[in-house]
Amino acid sequence: MDAVGIATPGLSMALALLQADGFWMPGRGSTTAGGVDWLFYFILAISAIFFIGIVVVMALFVFRYRARPGHREQQTASHNLPLELTWSIIPLLLVIVIFWFGFTTYLNQSTPPQNSLEVMVTAQKWNWLFTYANGWVDEELHVPAGRPVTLVMTSEDVIHSFYVPDFRLKKDVVPGRYTKAWFEAIEPGEHQIFCAEYCGTEHSSMLSRVVVHTAADYEQWLETAGAFYEQLPPAEAGAEMLRKFGCVQCHSVDGSAGTGPTLKDIYGQTHQFTDGTSAAVDENYIRDSILNPLDKVRQGYQGVMPTFQGKITDQEISWIIAAIKAYSGVEEPMPAEETGAEPSGEDAPAAEDVEDTGQTEPDQDQNSASEKQAG
Repeated sequence: MDAVGIATPGLSMALALLQADGFWMPGRGSTTAGGVDWLFYFILAISAIFFIGIVVVMALFVFRYRARPGHREQQTASHNLPLELTWSIIPLLLVIVIFWFGFTTYLNQSTPPQNSLEVMVTAQKWNWLFTYANGWVDEELHVPAGRPVTLVMTSEDVIHSFYVPDFRLKKDVVPGRYTKAWFEAIEPGEHQIFCAEYCGTEHSSMLSRVVVHTAADYEQWLETAGAFYEQLPPAEAGAEMLRKFGCVQCHSVDGSAGTGPTLKDIYGQTHQFTDGTSAAVDENYIRDSILNPLDKVRQGYQGVMPTFQGKITDQEISWIIAAIKAYSGVEEPMPAEETGAEPSGEDAPAAEDVEDTGQTEPDQDQNSASEKQAG
């Protein structure tokens, strides 16, 4: 029997109207969203009906039993068994229904199917990282439609909360432990990811997306995702890495102030550290700052950057170094065949051969002889 059938016809009509997608809730993007919506609107409809009923009865009582000239008050009844049973049994039944459907919906959302696709989720100030079965790490969550997906989530620093409104999915992500959540996307599309637990100054910008593919498109994306950055110039790939790992949340690339030092013109500078030492910003400095950020904390800043050990490859670090050099105006050397530069040294032609004067060597000799005769 449909759960709505336990309610009155008027309540059933109200629930049917309220459950329309987009009325007060965003569109339903997962298979479990419908159960959550039904329970929410059921409680909302009951609350509205009781509120209206109580206010109407209260208004009638105010009018019916108001003080009037010449009217004597009647003795107040002290006990009415049918009335007391009515206002006790009906709310009890409603609370039992709410508990039952709330409990079963919670168990359904908390028990991932055994055939689900597993994705590791890492939260840190202030971005999300998703690690797939083939080792690929992405800043967006890519999943196939029509297949359950289990998220195994942990945090690198403070408590975050993974929240996808379209899926009616919200789960705390706690440092030092793993929490799980699952969903099954209904159809291809995109859905917004938020952090629903205040986690610091950039909490509101801790955003990402769920990209839902068809089954075939997902397999193709997973196969080609790792090779995408290899097709870019190193500096452009490094810029993508800075965005992917959330570096630009704290480090600006245009010279503006942020939680961490700006990356503009940083290469080649000498930094003073809180322990009194100093060092020049070069390739080794950048690598150490990524893998061991708390070993050397620059003066004027706090040691809040998490380590990326185990989450970033040497190739990705090299790309980041190339991007930081580009932001500092340092260009990477390129082979002559790529730049179009002429060879140098013994293979380089003489300067007079490079310049096209339009005259040949015999012509130059004739000009010299004419100058001698004129002299």
